[in-house]
Amino acid sequence: MTQQAAALQTYNNELVKCMEDLSSKREELNRQIKQEEEEKERLQHDIRVLSEKLSRVNESLAQRLTTRAIYDRTIAETEAAYTKILESSQSLLSVLKQETGNLSKATEPWRKDH
Repeated sequence: MTQQAAALQTYNNELVKCMEDLSSKREELNRQIKQEEEEKERLQHDIRVLSEKLSRVNESLAQRLTTRAIYDRTIAETEAAYTKILESSQSLLSVLKQETGNLSKATEPWRKDH
């Protein structure tokens, strides 16, 4: 029986060692899991922060694009109005020169007489 007791003690020692090894591996795995959970939480926080920032930037960009479109429209309308003013000025100048020429011709005979 002593031999059986010694074998049983050996098996028991090996079983305890295996249990300790498994427990140690579980603790290491648990530590790794906690690390990854913490990293996951940090990343999720960063994503929330970046998403909020992206939303603010998108809103600002939309407002600026709308304002730029208003500027573009105002500039185009002003340029069109200015072009019309230039054309009208050119027409007025042309008419004025023509009328001045007509008046000069009409007054020439009167100058010769006096």
